[in-house]
Amino acid sequence: MTTQMTKGPIRFGLVGAGAIAQSYLQAFKNCSEVKLVAISDTRLEAAQAMATKVGGNAYSSHLDMANAEKLDAVLVCTPPNTHPEVCRDFIERRVAILCEKPLCKDVASAREMILAACSAGVVMTMASKFRYVDDVVKARQLVNSGAIGDVVLIENFFTSHVDMTKRWNSDPEISGGGVLIDNGTHSVDVMRYFLGPLSEIHVVEGKRSQNLPVDETVHIFVRSTSGILGTVDLSWSINKELESYLRIYGSQGTISVGWKESKFLMAGSKEWKVFGNGYNKVQAFSSQLENFARALRGTESLVVTLEDALASVQVVEAGYASLRDARWFPIPLAMGRDAARPEVPKLVI
Repeated sequence: MTTQMTKGPIRFGLVGAGAIAQSYLQAFKNCSEVKLVAISDTRLEAAQAMATKVGGNAYSSHLDMANAEKLDAVLVCTPPNTHPEVCRDFIERRVAILCEKPLCKDVASAREMILAACSAGVVMTMASKFRYVDDVVKARQLVNSGAIGDVVLIENFFTSHVDMTKRWNSDPEISGGGVLIDNGTHSVDVMRYFLGPLSEIHVVEGKRSQNLPVDETVHIFVRSTSGILGTVDLSWSINKELESYLRIYGSQGTISVGWKESKFLMAGSKEWKVFGNGYNKVQAFSSQLENFARALRGTESLVVTLEDALASVQVVEAGYASLRDARWFPIPLAMGRDAARPEVPKLVI
């Protein structure tokens, strides 16, 4: 199925005017291929404040925005429990969807969302910024080139002390869990980006020092279908004060992807070679928006596919099952036997 869009920049609506949405504003300004034309939020004043900055229109309801605006795409930045309903409303209106992570709280909802989008011929995917960080992309190129030999182990660290006692992220009814589903969705996607499909997961929880009803600190082990081990440290309660958030150990060298600098070290050498300038959120968001816009035009493939989006939900759900049962837990294939592997619909400009 094809959908006609207006010529010129892709016209975006934004649902949700919270913290993550604020981070996207500069990214929209940096991208000539997209234009933010409308913002909705249940707090109308928040939507109006953002709309003023971009010269767009403000709405207190995403449905009002969808019905009033001629949108090509929408960026969904609301809490996870709202994603299925919000996305369904835009799927029915044939509006392409870039949905912030996590895609949703559970696998059943993810499958319903994906099948609805594919049946309607609507382009939809999950926003996963670390695949678009320049240093992460370069690190993957180094790995794929064989520069560090066979990958043996990957480590990921997302730890910082954040007071979560009054944030929706720590309400399981809204978020679906704690740090595992929140920061862990990024970790899962990074692991899959480098290792491909994951076959099993084991999660161990640490102390809940903030006394939250959800997990605050977890240590994760994953194993890829090719037998490579990955480990992840996630926490809202401690900061490990590390320069890097991703380390890739190969038989011939090590890659360190850092917040301020990225580098690699060859086996037998003492000299690290710098290949990147660190993490830049605006750059990552800008690249993500550009990729999505080009995918809508049919000139580029989505970096994060629907299969990737579903897999992230499946791995996190398996992680919570592992945490509950205190054992390694198998991870199903992303699309499974009962779901098709649809082609991403191309839109005609």
